[in-house]
Amino acid sequence: MRTSVRTAAVLLAALTLSALGVFGTSSASADGRQHRAVAATLERVTDFGSNPGALSMYRYTPQGLGTGRPVVVVLHGCTQNAATYFDGAGWQRAADEHGFSVVAPQQEPANNANRCFNWFQSSDTARGRGEALSVRQMVERTVRDLDADPSRVYVTGLSAGGAMTSALLAAYPDAFAGGGVVAGVPYGCATSLIGAFTCMNPGVDKTPRQWGDLVRAAYPGYTGPRPKVSVWHGTADYTVAPRNATESVDQWTDALGADRTADATHQLPGGTTRSDYRDGTGQVAVRSYLVTGMGHGTPVAPGEGCGRAGAYFLDTICSTKYLVQDWSLSG
Repeated sequence: MRTSVRTAAVLLAALTLSALGVFGTSSASADGRQHRAVAATLERVTDFGSNPGALSMYRYTPQGLGTGRPVVVVLHGCTQNAATYFDGAGWQRAADEHGFSVVAPQQEPANNANRCFNWFQSSDTARGRGEALSVRQMVERTVRDLDADPSRVYVTGLSAGGAMTSALLAAYPDAFAGGGVVAGVPYGCATSLIGAFTCMNPGVDKTPRQWGDLVRAAYPGYTGPRPKVSVWHGTADYTVAPRNATESVDQWTDALGADRTADATHQLPGGTTRSDYRDGTGQVAVRSYLVTGMGHGTPVAPGEGCGRAGAYFLDTICSTKYLVQDWSLSG
């Protein structure tokens, strides 16, 4: 099974990179300096479970971190690795300032030549299978090792990592309290290579109920609380069409029982519009962050000490800061 997955994934990654005009990994900042030093801040963890997705696990634990603290899972995009995303998106500083651990799963070339998570393969996104189960096992190991709070586990990721974030939120609503999908696609949008390209651009149109049904089918019979979701996208993203943000909001508002019309909107730095969608209890269940003129990447703000500008890290707004606030990680 892994062989067929790898073949399809390699084709998808190669074609995606060709469309981007990018061949090979870029971990340099805008001024050309390489991000090598950060690798020392991440601990490689082995023996975290059966690891059916054959991923590597990296973890960051701030010095003096106490027990009962939150855990954040960060999923890199294609051509990136765990250290690149951890550093570029500014997660080390956030973890140090607010007191939480970070789990950074890493895709390996043996699974995907360009390190894309295999978000379009049901064998890697279904509950109890493949890469999704590997990430779940990383979280379980971290909760045990650090005596972390299992009710305060969150996940975010970029592009392929954003799509995998959607899959984890759908398949493991009992494991995550919230998620941030950055330049990703709705859960269940594709189950094949051809379908993946259609999802990315121009996108797929379904009714909110159809999207919500895909989430509910990921864990049949589940009646517990579901994680709150934020959706981040640039209006000038020509790799993963902005339409995916609209469809993702449709999916998660339906799954979470929230209004499909925004209850409030706010203007934020970087030309960002935040829209809030409240559920029946009046709580914000879904948030949309639409960044005007931004292309494909994670929003960062180096001038505020938030991440590093470079390939797929775009100087607009500190998405990490807002995710920390949305998840109340400082308390």
